[in-house]
Amino acid sequence: MFARNFALISLFLASSALGLSSVYAAGEDTTAPPEKTKTTSQCKDGKVWNEAKKECANAKKSGLDDDTLFKAARELAYDGQYENSLKVLDAVSDQNSARILNYRGYSNRKAGRMELGMQYYRKAIQADENYILARSYMGQALVQQGKIEEAKVQLIEIRDRGGEKTWAYQALLETLGGVRQY
Repeated sequence: MFARNFALISLFLASSALGLSSVYAAGEDTTAPPEKTKTTSQCKDGKVWNEAKKECANAKKSGLDDDTLFKAARELAYDGQYENSLKVLDAVSDQNSARILNYRGYSNRKAGRMELGMQYYRKAIQADENYILARSYMGQALVQQGKIEEAKVQLIEIRDRGGEKTWAYQALLETLGGVRQY
């Protein structure tokens, strides 16, 4: 317990020195988890909160833009509502966006569909090879599968793409035991 706490404190201090506000949260170009809104607290079955109408709306018929839908899907995913997240992602018009493919990977992996999640991470990286968040999540999934060497490759890719001072790099590094292993 002491060793784990020491490692977490060390990682927190290291991330603070790098300008990262949190080492545990992940996100789209941020280190903070999404703030919970009425989408997670009141909406169910793939619905999202429509602020203009002050109601939960079917994501596909809501008329909300892709960015708003993406944020709602991300919020649902971080709340553990993986199936709802996937339903909202279905409503996004740009299905080939790296960020959409990445969160399809995340939601599927967290819902227990590891191989499907990995397929989406690969598609996200194919869509944008510099999308380091997908590389981080893929690396974390590889560690879960015991594929440490493959996870290290993703850590190096993140570093080589200028991501060494990002949450994506730090999270994967922590998953690999908190020590650079390349």
